[in-house]
Amino acid sequence: MAVTVGVGRIDAKAEKLLKATKEALNRGIMAARQGNYIGDIGFAIQSYAEAQGFTVVRELVGHGVGYFIHENPEVPNWGRPGTGLKLEQGLVIALEPMVCEGSNEIVLDRNSWTWKTRDHSRSAHFEHTIVILETGAEILTTINSIQLK
Repeated sequence: MAVTVGVGRIDAKAEKLLKATKEALNRGIMAARQGNYIGDIGFAIQSYAEAQGFTVVRELVGHGVGYFIHENPEVPNWGRPGTGLKLEQGLVIALEPMVCEGSNEIVLDRNSWTWKTRDHSRSAHFEHTIVILETGAEILTTINSIQLK
């Protein structure tokens, strides 16, 4: 799982970015229902983030979780409804919207670990691992010790 938190006093635009990214994740989780498709999840994330005036990263995606932490299927933060893998009961996936204030283009830092926006705008990232159930999705990761606004 992942969370982005503001350190110290943050401005209104940063607060909006954090809230929009967290809500985009929630919208993706709500779309993750048996019988829906991966594209439904990506569309829910993308359409909400863009309606708030932000962009979504396209080079990095959510993923399946199984014997290894990163497996297929890829779960993009954008998509078209009704496309991609059909969601079936028991599928475990990680949804991880990465939302940017400016351009959604990213570059890997020379430390080979840190991703940055090409235009140096701020971004936020939230992630949950979920399992698809007959009645919807269950969140398998929680953050009881961190209080988010």
